[in-house]
Amino acid sequence: MHVPTSTNVAVARTGEDTFHWESAVLDDPGPGEILVRLVATGLCHTDLSVLAGRLPTPLPAVLGHEGAGTVEAVGPEVTDIEPGDHVVLSFNSCGRCRSCLTGRPTACDTYFPLNFHAARPDGTTPIRTQDGAPLGGLFFGQSSLARHAVVSAQSVVHVDVADESELAQLAPVGCGIQTGAGAILNLLRPVHGESLAVFGAGAVGLSAVMAARLTPARTIVAVDVVPARLDLATELGATHTIDSSKEDLATQLRALAGPAGPTHIVETTGIPALLELAITAVSAQGTVAVIGAPSAGSRASFDVNALIDGRTVRGVTEGGSDRVTFIPSLIDLARRGRLPYRKFVRFYSEDQLHLAVEDARSGRTIKPVIRFDHHTPGEGR
Repeated sequence: MHVPTSTNVAVARTGEDTFHWESAVLDDPGPGEILVRLVATGLCHTDLSVLAGRLPTPLPAVLGHEGAGTVEAVGPEVTDIEPGDHVVLSFNSCGRCRSCLTGRPTACDTYFPLNFHAARPDGTTPIRTQDGAPLGGLFFGQSSLARHAVVSAQSVVHVDVADESELAQLAPVGCGIQTGAGAILNLLRPVHGESLAVFGAGAVGLSAVMAARLTPARTIVAVDVVPARLDLATELGATHTIDSSKEDLATQLRALAGPAGPTHIVETTGIPALLELAITAVSAQGTVAVIGAPSAGSRASFDVNALIDGRTVRGVTEGGSDRVTFIPSLIDLARRGRLPYRKFVRFYSEDQLHLAVEDARSGRTIKPVIRFDHHTPGEGR
C-alpha cells in the first residue's frame, strides 16, 4: 500500500511575523519533479519580504529557496537525477523558451510565475496540511524551508560532496552567493583599472565583494552602516569602505574612485534613495546593477539626462547565472579558498528557526542557515 510522504514544513501565513513548523503531506513527485530530503536551507531576505507582504506570493505557503539535500525519489520525465544524488537547489525556469535554451534561464519567459506564485503552472501545489488544506509549494521551484520538498527538476544542480555536513555548507550558494558573485562575474566583468562600489554588505553584497577580488578591478568599495560588516568586507576583498551613516556617500565615492565616480555600482539594499544616488554617482559609460528589491510598487526618480552619456541601469536576477554551470564553479572557488562565504554563515537548528528570523532581521547574522537533523523523529512544532 502506498504511503504519502509526511514531513514538517515551515509555513508562512498572512498576518504572522515569523514561520511556524507544521505537519504536512507531500504529493509524490509528478512529471519533471523530484522528492528531496533537505539537510539545510538558507534563510534569505526574499523569504522575509514575502512573509511581510512586500512581495505578491500568495499565502499560506512554504517558502525557502536555498536548499541542499539528497534525492529520495524522481517523477516521470526526470532522466538526469537519481535517488541518492546530492543536490543544491536554485531558482526555477521552464527549460523550453528561447532564453532557457540559450543558457539564460534567469531571463525565462515565465520566470516570475514559476518562482513567486508558489504553485505548479496549472495552479496546484504538492503540499497540504494534515487536514487536507493546500499550502503554497514550489516557491522558486523548491519551498525548501522543510524537512522534505517536492521540487522542480529545473531547480536542481547535482553536486559531489564528501558527506552531508559538506552538503549543508553549500545551501546558500543556490541564491545569495550566486546572485552577488554572478552580478560581478557574469554581468559586470570589471577589467583592469576599473572601480566598483557595492551598496550593502549583507550576504549578496559581500558575495559581490569576494567576486570583485577575483577580477582586475583596481578599487573595490563596500558601503554599509554597520562597522562589523565593513570590517568583514575588508577581510573579504574590499580595498576601501564607507560608513554612509557618518560620511557623505557621494563625496567619498569620488574621493576613492576618482572624480568621474566608480565604473560600476552594485545596489543590494533595495533603498530607492540609494539607487537614485547610484545613478548620479556612477561614471559616464558606467553601470548600476540593481539587485535589492524594495516593496512592490516602490519608485525611484532621476534626471534622465544622467543616462545620455552612456550610463546603464541594469536589473539583476540570480546573478544572470546559468545555474547548472555557475553553481559548480562557485563551489570550486569556495573549496580553493577563493570565495570564503562561510565567514558569514551561521547554522541554526530547526528549533531555532524563530531566532534565525530575528537575527536575519536585526542583522546579527548575515546568512542564517537552518540545519535539519534527520537522526531524530520530526514532530510538528
